[in-house]
Amino acid sequence: MRQLLIICLSLVTLFLVSCTAEMEPEPKQHVESLLNKGEYIPDIGTFLQIGACSPAGYTWDGKTVFFRSSMSGASQIYRITEEGWPYQLTTFDDGIDFFSLSWDGTMAIVGASTGGSEQSQLFLMDTETGRVLQLTSVEDVQYGSVTWAPDSKSIFFRSNEENKKDFFLYRLDIATGYYKKIFGDVDNGVTGYNAIADVSSDGSHMLIYNYTSNVNNDLYLLDLNSLEYQKITEDDNDVIYDSPTLMPDDKTIWLTCNNNKDGITRLAKMTVGSPDVEFIDDGWLEQKWEVDGLSFSRDYKYMSAVTNEDGYAKLHIRDVKSGQRLPSPPLEGIQGMASFDRNGSCILSFSSATFAPEVWQWTPASGTLRQLTFSIYAGIDRKIFREPQLVHYKSFDGLEIPAFLYLPSDYKKGEKIPFIIHAHGGPEGQTRPYFVRNIQYLMLNGYGVLAPNPRGSAGYGREYLNLDNYKNRKHSLMDYKAGVEWLIDNGYTKQGMLGIRGGSYGGYVVLGMITEYPDLFSAACDVVGIANFKTFLENTRSYRRALRESEYGPLSDPDFLREISPIHKANVIKTPLLVIHGENDPRVPVDEARQIIRAVRRNGGAIDSLIFPDEGHGASKRVNVIAEYRKQVDFFNKYLKPNKISGKR
Repeated sequence: MRQLLIICLSLVTLFLVSCTAEMEPEPKQHVESLLNKGEYIPDIGTFLQIGACSPAGYTWDGKTVFFRSSMSGASQIYRITEEGWPYQLTTFDDGIDFFSLSWDGTMAIVGASTGGSEQSQLFLMDTETGRVLQLTSVEDVQYGSVTWAPDSKSIFFRSNEENKKDFFLYRLDIATGYYKKIFGDVDNGVTGYNAIADVSSDGSHMLIYNYTSNVNNDLYLLDLNSLEYQKITEDDNDVIYDSPTLMPDDKTIWLTCNNNKDGITRLAKMTVGSPDVEFIDDGWLEQKWEVDGLSFSRDYKYMSAVTNEDGYAKLHIRDVKSGQRLPSPPLEGIQGMASFDRNGSCILSFSSATFAPEVWQWTPASGTLRQLTFSIYAGIDRKIFREPQLVHYKSFDGLEIPAFLYLPSDYKKGEKIPFIIHAHGGPEGQTRPYFVRNIQYLMLNGYGVLAPNPRGSAGYGREYLNLDNYKNRKHSLMDYKAGVEWLIDNGYTKQGMLGIRGGSYGGYVVLGMITEYPDLFSAACDVVGIANFKTFLENTRSYRRALRESEYGPLSDPDFLREISPIHKANVIKTPLLVIHGENDPRVPVDEARQIIRAVRRNGGAIDSLIFPDEGHGASKRVNVIAEYRKQVDFFNKYLKPNKISGKR
């Protein structure tokens, strides 16, 4: 009887297992089923742990690559050699600000600051061991624009240590640590924002940028032996001269410039002694695209340029002597500038909306492409990421505005979903189809995102760039409003399902939109934004003030600054507002956040905030970045998805 019972139980068990096996799909099919149903949604904190790597330096022998990554939780420098495994070189608590490799590759200058202050100090680093020696330690002073002399015995840099306002240029001897000023003079008017553009191959001359605004600069040529200098550009408009390279003849300068009839930044040449700019149209680069940058290999054998093609970026390479076009890397998305070795190979950055930034090696002669860095995806399958659509819509005056439209994978035409308008900073910035972790997360959670490039954005020529200056400030806000109307008219969303967010100048856009159009949005997030242009200009760092006044309007016009400042219309704010800021922000002081928080609270509005005590102009530490975006997600869910189950992210 007992044996019979055991046999019966065994048969039942086999039957149940058999049924289960027939009912349950194979593991791979089950995972794909979940993906197709949109149920595979990792937490926002997991998304923000997806890595990113960017090139920092390349030795001339091609054996060592240096790159930046935040894989440790803050931006640090790593080294890759022929062994292949990355070696971490820096361990600064708050990460690094910049890295400049010596010509011989044995040393580097690292710039690092604390708590988001941006007051970068200089450190000399041994690139083999990572040991550092602090070279500067002056409180409330910013050092930068570091460039090595070709003999690797000295460096050049800029500093505002003389009066905390003007950036002058200095030369520092590596052996002694002694440095002296080589360019800049208050008495002779060579003041403002100076930066190093190029040093000649023999170390005898330096090209210098002198900026009077974000859309205007001039070039100077400095004799590094006599310290005599001459201004080599002359124009009557707002003109940007960029990426200049002084060729070995010490006469020819290759550069990019927008001083032409359509204001498009193009490839050009100059000759020392004449301010004339010769634009080059030899078929290498398409003339309709802006040129983002230009560079040469150390031996001047190869020239590379990156074109900005409606926000996407393509690297172009050619042989200088023959003019022959060389193959571009077969990568579709955002390609970065190239850095060459002596053998003709180069390293570059690449990313796309669905591919995290990585460092690649490209050899045009053989067509060999190799990925050098491999960032973690935190266990997230890249197949769930979505590319945006490039769209255009008409603004109030008929101007066509480009924008990137992000839609969930399961979006059905005509379906109305919650949408977030993303406002970029600058204001001369440009929204581009980079890999943006939190946008991918939002799409997976059923949100759409529209990221416009309103008038005033870079990448579309000088005229478009200048359309929002000074008195035209609110015209760019009207471009955002037109974007919202385009979404509604095309059936993507409706009133009550709209949010807006932006950082820095984009934070001002957020505050401007909810005061100019108080009934338009149901949730708004201001990150390190400007609330009061008068107090912003008074309290921003003195070295930034002149450049900002040229964009927003001068302190000598207080009535206009008051008229465009959201703080003076805070009483009309109906939109629930989240304000995020860093206590140590040197660009937009934290009082801008506190002013708008007090005003909304005083008027009984819905207000929430997150002020980081150890950050500056935007969160950089991973733990803070996760806290910020978790707060954003919860905030938008609360007001744009009121029926969403609390806590499910």
